[in-house]
Amino acid sequence: MSNRDYNKELNDTGNIASEKYAYGFDFDVMHPLMVRSFQPFFRPGSMLELGSYKGNFTRRLAEHFSDISCVEASDEAIAEARALKPDFAYFNSMFETVQLPRRYDNIVMTHVLEHLDDPIAVLARINREWLAPGGRFFLACPNANAPSRQIAVKMGLIDHNAAVTPAEAEHGHRITYALDTLERDATRAGLKVIHRSGIFFKALANFQWDRLLKTDIITPAYLEGCFQLGQQYPDLCSSIYLVCEAGA
Repeated sequence: MSNRDYNKELNDTGNIASEKYAYGFDFDVMHPLMVRSFQPFFRPGSMLELGSYKGNFTRRLAEHFSDISCVEASDEAIAEARALKPDFAYFNSMFETVQLPRRYDNIVMTHVLEHLDDPIAVLARINREWLAPGGRFFLACPNANAPSRQIAVKMGLIDHNAAVTPAEAEHGHRITYALDTLERDATRAGLKVIHRSGIFFKALANFQWDRLLKTDIITPAYLEGCFQLGQQYPDLCSSIYLVCEAGA
């Protein structure tokens, strides 16, 4: 297993050429739309969040669940998450080695799988050890085929849709998934995919969205239109996601 500094991977370097770990677009637009996309498939009961970061998405989940457990490799990030929601259970550990006390009715992993050294091994642990009978696993990743990435390819900024840029690698990215490769790894791990789709049609980069959201150019109706269009064209979304159940 590689020797990684998870605290460093979460930090922004301040380098203009480097991407931020998280943007206002993620917190203000994508997080509520992810929950909205997942909600019809939620099971009553417990929630396990794998990769809770600083608790930003945890707060969204807390609107739907009172029994939440969080696993996070960064001790700095999990300390901030615990300060926000001290009543939840927190495990400061890597997914590969964490020992969890029970199974969970719902498990969420958003924009985390692409950071893992052995994603299939972790997905297999979810399938075998952590997902309760009848439970659901919600897996979301950035989309290699998002128009914003395809435009970057045409501009010569990246080599191909699924490239991992130096800035992404600096933040711990190991792979850039598309719907086919995401489902490939989920099924190789033994999970049964029951639903697949995308979240939010996206033709602009995150830093461009952050600037636009500070203006009156983007309206709530426009954001809703991008969300609805994303359901029609999942392969052109900012994020892609799977809803899975335990398989063989």
